[in-house]
Amino acid sequence: MATWTEFATDEPRLAAAIRSLMHQYGPGLGYLATIRADGGPRVHPVAPVITDEGLFCFVVDSPKRRDLERDGRYALHSFPPEDSDDEAYVAGRARPVTDPARVARLADSLRATDDVDWRLFEFSIEVAMVARHGRSGATPLAANPAGRPEVQLWLDPAAAPAATPQLAA
Repeated sequence: MATWTEFATDEPRLAAAIRSLMHQYGPGLGYLATIRADGGPRVHPVAPVITDEGLFCFVVDSPKRRDLERDGRYALHSFPPEDSDDEAYVAGRARPVTDPARVARLADSLRATDDVDWRLFEFSIEVAMVARHGRSGATPLAANPAGRPEVQLWLDPAAAPAATPQLAA
């Protein structure tokens, strides 16, 4: 799977759109989907961090951290903007960052305090998508339904075809 940097190099406009939607309120905000021990889905609000170095999340001791430690598969979806239903989505694998110097550098630059039991995860990218619904949104009851959204999709070229999820048209 690609790192954020590899993805952003391959698709800079799409990466910028995802970064913009994830950080539209200042700090990153998104919904993180993980896989519970019983195989079911779990969704959590998180504060993802996108830097030139990668896509990261500081995760405190919680069910979501245990999910990521056990099975790193994830999906991350942006919070909706106030004036549209535009959305950003990435999926791949999360892995703990184990290099102490890198953890310290990112924690320092992102002001993560060391008085909390957090672990830093880096998210690789297998799928990235932005859907633009326009001002009337995706809601069927909107005054002027927009119809189909404008979708930009990137699939990691190095990912195995069988592992690539099928997105509904």
